[in-house]
Amino acid sequence: MQSFDLTIVGAGAAGLFCAGIAGQRGLRVLLIDHAAKLAEKIRISGGGRCNFTNREAGPSNFLSDNPAFCRSALARYTAKDFIGLVQRHGIAFHEKHKGQLFCDDSAEQIIQMLLLECEAGGVERWQPCTVADVRRVDGGFELETSRGLVSSQRVVVATGGLSIPKIGASDWGLRLAQRFGHRLVEPRPALVPLTFAPEDWAPFADLAGLSLPVELSCGQGKARGRFFEDLLFTHRGLSGPAILQISSFWHEGQELQLDLAPEHDLADVLGELKAGSRRHLANEIAALLPQRLAQAWLQRLKLDATRPMPECKDKDLLQLADSLKRWRLKPNGSEGWRKAEVMRGGVDTRELSSQTMESRLVPGLHFIGEVVDVTGWLGGYNFQWAWSSAAACALSVDAIPSANLAGSLAN
Repeated sequence: MQSFDLTIVGAGAAGLFCAGIAGQRGLRVLLIDHAAKLAEKIRISGGGRCNFTNREAGPSNFLSDNPAFCRSALARYTAKDFIGLVQRHGIAFHEKHKGQLFCDDSAEQIIQMLLLECEAGGVERWQPCTVADVRRVDGGFELETSRGLVSSQRVVVATGGLSIPKIGASDWGLRLAQRFGHRLVEPRPALVPLTFAPEDWAPFADLAGLSLPVELSCGQGKARGRFFEDLLFTHRGLSGPAILQISSFWHEGQELQLDLAPEHDLADVLGELKAGSRRHLANEIAALLPQRLAQAWLQRLKLDATRPMPECKDKDLLQLADSLKRWRLKPNGSEGWRKAEVMRGGVDTRELSSQTMESRLVPGLHFIGEVVDVTGWLGGYNFQWAWSSAAACALSVDAIPSANLAGSLAN
C-alpha cells in the first residue's frame, strides 16, 4: 500500500491547482482522476481559449445558500494572484468583455501551466484511475482504487459538478459527501439555456439565431438577478450571455422580465416619431430593433405594419412600447446538464470551514471547486473559485507552515 500526505480526487482546475501548491509545500501528493483525458472542461472553455479568471471577481459575483462562505478564499487568493502566475509562465492573454480574461492562443496553455506546477511539486498522478471506496482509518483515510490501496492523511474531493456529462462529469463527490454525513444543496443546471413550451414558443421559433442586447431580470429581493447582456433566440427558447447569467437565479415557475430595447424610452421615442415621421410603423420599429424581431412583434400584437406613423393610435403605440420594455415570459425548463456550463448547489458550505475547505464533520476531508455550493456568474468567475478554494485548502495542510501564497508557487 502506498502512502501520501494528501490524495486529491479529481484532476480538473481545482484539483490540479491544489496539487501543485501542496506538492511545492513539501507534501507527498497523489492526484487521481477517472477520465482518460486531462482537464477537458478547461480545454473546451471559452471557445478553446479558456476564460481563466475575471479581473473583477468578488463575493458579489457568486451564488450560494451561504453567501458569506466564499469571502475568505476569494480574499486570500485573488484574480490578481492567478494573473501573476499566468504571466510568470509567459502565457499571453487579453481582456474580452467586462473583466473576462482569455488566453491569446489556447486553453491548453493553462493545462500545461498547471501540470508544470504539479511537476515542480513532485505530484504523483494516476489517470485514468477510479476510486471505489474511501474509508476512515487510524491516521487518516484508506482509498480503494483501480491501481491498488492508498493510505492518505487527508483527502480532497475536487470532482466537479454534474454539467457536461459527455466529458466525464459524475456525482461521485456528492455521493461521497452524503455518505460521510454531509447535506447537499439541491444540484441543478446553471449557466444554461432556458426552454419554453412548444405552443408558447411557436410565435418566436422562426427568430432562431437572432441576437440583441437586453436587460433581463428574475427573482425577488436578495435572490433577484439583473443583467444587461446579449440575448440569443433559439428554436426551443432563449440562450446567450443574458440567459446563461439569469439561469442561475431562475427557479421553476418563475417569470423572466425582459427589456428588449434597454437603450430607448420607447414610449417617448414612438410619440416623437408619430409627430415627426411619415414612414410606416414597421420601418421605424426596424430602426430600433432587429428587423425580424420587429416584424414578429407587430404580428404578435396584430398591429398594421404598413400604417404611417401619424395615423397610429396612441394606445397602440403605448401597448407596443410596454410589451417590448416589459416582456414577461415563463420558461418550462432548461437544456439541462448536457448544455449547462456549471452546477448550482452542491456540498452545503455550512458544514465546511471557509478558511480551509475542510469538513466540520470529518477531520481531514476537504471539498473544493464546483462540488461545493458556490456558483459564479458567467465570465471566468467559476475558474477563479476553483483557484481560490484550491489555494485555501492546499495552504491549510499542516505538514509545512503556510508560506506567503505569492511565493509558494514556482517562479
